[in-house]
Amino acid sequence: MFGDLYGQVGTIFGCNTINLRMKTLQHFILSVFMTALFGTICPNVRAQTPGIEQLGWLVGTWNKTNSKAGLSGHERWIIDASIGLKGYGVVMKGKDTVSVEKLRIVTGDDGLYYVADVIENPKPVYFKITEVSRDGFTCENPKHDFPKRIVYNRERNTLRATVSGNGKSIKYVFQKVE
Repeated sequence: MFGDLYGQVGTIFGCNTINLRMKTLQHFILSVFMTALFGTICPNVRAQTPGIEQLGWLVGTWNKTNSKAGLSGHERWIIDASIGLKGYGVVMKGKDTVSVEKLRIVTGDDGLYYVADVIENPKPVYFKITEVSRDGFTCENPKHDFPKRIVYNRERNTLRATVSGNGKSIKYVFQKVE
């Protein structure tokens, strides 16, 4: 099947099938070599910054499953075309709202940022996202009092978030609402 195709292309361009296959192979090898060489010669060229689209799995409602007795909570994330991902975290005591945390994941000049806006801070706190994987991300702000580091990891419909810093760590476990 491909032999006929190569033969037809070869006939059209005045070369035989073997020459066409060799040229294709040579182009492939040259492409691989140049890619490897470029990466070696230019180590300061960094990989493209991960995009918000890699965090699309976060969209939805996640109910907290390890709340203290008498409390409940959840995080809800949506796509906001103007900023990226927008969310909020809520802690409830019965029908009363105990706290609300406004959350965003936005693109900055030098990468992605997780932004937390809580009543305890006079202005939103920016955590630089330093690592993104298929099912998680890590963000850090070493200048913030607490937390300094936030890690989200998803395993199927379970989301684990850990906030840490200054020798302290708090773990949250969420289940996705279908």
